[in-house]
Amino acid sequence: MKETVSELLQSALAALQSEGTLPADQTFTPQVGNTKDKAHGDYACNIALVASKAAGCPPRQLAEALVARLPESKAVSKVEIAGPGFINFFMSTASAFEIVETILSEADRFGRNDNGKGEKVQVEFVSANPTGPLHVGHGRGAAIGDSLCRLLEANGYAVTREFYYNDAGAQINNLALSVQARVKGLTPEDESWPADGYRGDYIVDVAKSYLGNETVTADDREVTGKGDPEDLDAIREFAVAYLRREQDLDLKAFGVHFDVYFLESSLYEDGKVEATVERLQDNGYTYEQDGAMWLRTTEFGDDKDRVMRKKDGGYTYFLPDVAYHLDKWQRGFTTVINEQGADHHSTITRVRAGLQALKAGIPEGWPDYVLHQMVMVTRSGQEVKISKRAGSYVTVRDLIDEVGRDATRFFLAARRVDSQLTFDIDLARSQTNENPVYYIQYAHARICSVLRKLADEGIHRDRHECIGDLSILTLDEEKDLANQLAKYPELVANACAQREPHHVAHYLRELAGQFHTYYNAHKVLIEDTALRDARLSLYLAVRQVIENGLDLLGVSAPEVM
Repeated sequence: MKETVSELLQSALAALQSEGTLPADQTFTPQVGNTKDKAHGDYACNIALVASKAAGCPPRQLAEALVARLPESKAVSKVEIAGPGFINFFMSTASAFEIVETILSEADRFGRNDNGKGEKVQVEFVSANPTGPLHVGHGRGAAIGDSLCRLLEANGYAVTREFYYNDAGAQINNLALSVQARVKGLTPEDESWPADGYRGDYIVDVAKSYLGNETVTADDREVTGKGDPEDLDAIREFAVAYLRREQDLDLKAFGVHFDVYFLESSLYEDGKVEATVERLQDNGYTYEQDGAMWLRTTEFGDDKDRVMRKKDGGYTYFLPDVAYHLDKWQRGFTTVINEQGADHHSTITRVRAGLQALKAGIPEGWPDYVLHQMVMVTRSGQEVKISKRAGSYVTVRDLIDEVGRDATRFFLAARRVDSQLTFDIDLARSQTNENPVYYIQYAHARICSVLRKLADEGIHRDRHECIGDLSILTLDEEKDLANQLAKYPELVANACAQREPHHVAHYLRELAGQFHTYYNAHKVLIEDTALRDARLSLYLAVRQVIENGLDLLGVSAPEVM
């Protein structure tokens, strides 16, 4: 419907240009938006205010001229001019319900588009160190990252999901030492326990499996425990593989998959880190000071230069990040999105600076970042901090076990990424209208229940077919529902462009609210079969859009609740 209004305005603008009221050598693009108050119509446009200077007349006068030249359209019942020159469109009831037929015809394709034209996009998300179970922060990253991938695919992009394993460095060494201590029968209470060792029960599980000569498979490798307490390298390799497998199982339980698992260690094994260092040196952006090698990141907007190789010869964490992102660029990804925790904010400038210093043709401001804020988990109004398995934090598995996958995914993706999130376990478990995911899923289940009741009477209605004469729907609530449904394609496009999946959750909550209100006020299983079937068509369209929207969030649409 919005497209119809835009086309009508374009025609009126063209008429004024041909008459000389507006300059013919300028382009005028009307921005049509939804009205906040239905008293002002369904759609509004401010083009008269935008173009009045070019026309050399007051905005309201230009608005009157535009309205006078609008082509006739059965889709529009009335046009009004408001305030200084806003043009408000009131759509006809019949036109409002055209969207229902479109939805039922397109089914699960409704809302999808080809804006991306198949462009390759890589999204890196989660990327947890293989040192323990995934914590709730990783869960938020997984929910947001996967929803973002689904949105990109719905907008016609070819998406690659990538997980980057930091399987090198001090944390991995601490993991190996912790498992070795358990293998030798030590506990965190012993004086000889590693100072920075990991204490969760999962370390016990790794140690038992290693001593039991178990074989674990982690994506690209199969590792068998040697059982030797003194072979730290063997313990390290086994522990990393074991925890990679555990994290993968957690992600599968969360409904998240990855196309590529990339190991930090491979950057060293393949010589890509050293090649990056040499390229930075050759380009003249490094220098030696105090026994360390520095990168002149200040030449690319950083507030100070950064150490890239420490006195002991080891590289700082951002140097392999630069090598890794060069690899991404060389793999042909012109658009790369990194979904990470807010603690990565400080790395953005220096990674981008390092990439510019490589002189590899990488655009400034590449890659893109989506940074989420922390999550606090509460139960009975009190913060929950401890997981027995992890030892010091709440895990994704804890939440899935407590409230289920659907509620976990929805709650973690339903807030703006840059806002802190309180995950209320009690709310997520409740079957009330206050629980947003329950409220939305219940709307879908309610519609399915109505269809089952009809089927019991021998009346079967196809979910992809408009079965009623929509012209007999005259209620304001019905038109409002149709208008809400019509917003969905634009929502999908905007949520993708803004990289903000939470807009989908908010839209679904509003749609479910409108449906529940309508359902409670107006019966559908009535003797008037024509009206019944018209309302059923509206029901089916609502169900389809809820199903499509929940899928973008990785949440199921149950038929029974």
